[in-house]
Amino acid sequence: MTYKSILIDQLTACYNDKSWFIPLADILDDLTATEAVTENDNKQTIWSIVNHLIYWNETWLERFKAGEFILNNAINNDETFSLTQDQLNDLGWKETLNRLENVFSNWRVILEETDESKLTKQLPEYFNAPWWGVVSNLSIHNAYHIGQIMLLKKQIRVK
Repeated sequence: MTYKSILIDQLTACYNDKSWFIPLADILDDLTATEAVTENDNKQTIWSIVNHLIYWNETWLERFKAGEFILNNAINNDETFSLTQDQLNDLGWKETLNRLENVFSNWRVILEETDESKLTKQLPEYFNAPWWGVVSNLSIHNAYHIGQIMLLKKQIRVK
């Protein structure tokens, strides 16, 4: 087993492989735009969490493709959850889901094409972490928020 195969397995489990938990694609499959913007008591929405996942998966994918980490102090994590009010409709939700699918698909492709040696390269600018560790933690981050999304969906459907 290689780092590459483990990371591909982790990302696939998060998005569309029915293994240990319901994958994100299945959770979101029958969700409407109205449900996706329904707030819980903490003002969280499924759509905002999906935007957050898209942001960080796209950001780390670009960093991985570039082979480097450049700290960007302009990033405000709270802003990664933001919603664009004029796009909160069925079309906007469909576009968001397509973007989510694309980033997970792109991760799979880039990992399949990556030499194992790149995954062991350390990032001195990022705690000296190896790439395999960064991508693995991204998967853990995804799984954490997938759990939140599943709970929010259950709360919405009970109301």
